[in-house]
Amino acid sequence: MKAFIIIGTLSLCLLDACHNHAGEGHDHATEQHDHEAEAKGHGSSNEIVLTPDKAKAAGIEVGEAQKAVFHQVIKTSGQVLAAQGDERVAVAPVAGVVSFSHKVIEGMAVGQGTPLLVLSSGHLAEGDPVQKARVAYEVAQREYERMEALVADKIVSEKDFAQARQAYENARISYEAVAKNHTPAGQTVVAPAAGYVKSLLVKEGDYVSVGQPLVSITQNRRLFLRADVSEKYYKELAHITSAHFQTPYDDTTYDLQELNGRLLSYGKASGDGSYYIPVTFEFDNKGGVVPGSFVEIYLLTRPVEGVITLPVSALTEEQGSFFVYKQLDEECYEKQLVSLGANDGERVAILEGVQAGDRIVTRGAYQVKLASASNAIPAHTHEH
Repeated sequence: MKAFIIIGTLSLCLLDACHNHAGEGHDHATEQHDHEAEAKGHGSSNEIVLTPDKAKAAGIEVGEAQKAVFHQVIKTSGQVLAAQGDERVAVAPVAGVVSFSHKVIEGMAVGQGTPLLVLSSGHLAEGDPVQKARVAYEVAQREYERMEALVADKIVSEKDFAQARQAYENARISYEAVAKNHTPAGQTVVAPAAGYVKSLLVKEGDYVSVGQPLVSITQNRRLFLRADVSEKYYKELAHITSAHFQTPYDDTTYDLQELNGRLLSYGKASGDGSYYIPVTFEFDNKGGVVPGSFVEIYLLTRPVEGVITLPVSALTEEQGSFFVYKQLDEECYEKQLVSLGANDGERVAILEGVQAGDRIVTRGAYQVKLASASNAIPAHTHEH
């Protein structure tokens, strides 16, 4: 009887141990299932993993979105023009045939007095004007000196002597003007001021007359920005404060405030046959802005408080929709659809999709986009 009781007790203990072991197996399975679900949830296709080292190598920069003052914007087009007084024109001092003995091209830098071209007239029927001016000067000089010796003895009248002196002075001035840059090859025309060659107004072999424009030189110190604004914005013209503009030959957005720019005037009426009103600014040419180029212009008008803005470089576009990339943690980013407002060429207002305090990729957004499309990047599980 005693042995039967011992065997029963041992059986009950074995049954309890088996039951506990089965329970432990069920808990491990549940934990593994929960872990897989968590990993699956965090590895969604909307998240991108990019380690800090790779982000730094790709030039990715992140900034915090903040509310600030932003201006209403009128986007239009216009032209950059040379400011008044910043252009000089080299003209022909004598008549002759153009010869570019020096290499002169549009856009090249020149100093005051730099030789531009030569006017040759020795083979023309009217002869070399410098030689003619020299002969006239020498004849007038001898006549003046002869009368100067006779006027004291009253042999010639004061009137005749005065006329002789006038003729002599005129001949001297003419000769000195044309002889200053004369060479055996002809008359050298030099740059009237330091600057850049804006345009060549003649070509090799052209015959030019005295006073004809030859080469236009621009000093490029100050430039005009003329915006052509549609008549529908006429009421907003009085609120324009500044402008940004972009050229077709680089990716730079120029800010007139950084270029010491100022608003000169805006038209009170549109031009003949035009539906646009001109708005003119003046600014320092501190960069490589080419006078005469056509540009895109963003006119800044009324300020608006409390607007979330991001740099234009933060945006990516897909089929007409715009996205930014929000940084979730040190190496995880999330693609976010946004709704855009006004754009001033540098920054754009965000109407929906971003909140103040969100950390947004401001530079290198396309690198993050490429990383999201890479199959080599594993799903993020937050197991750091």
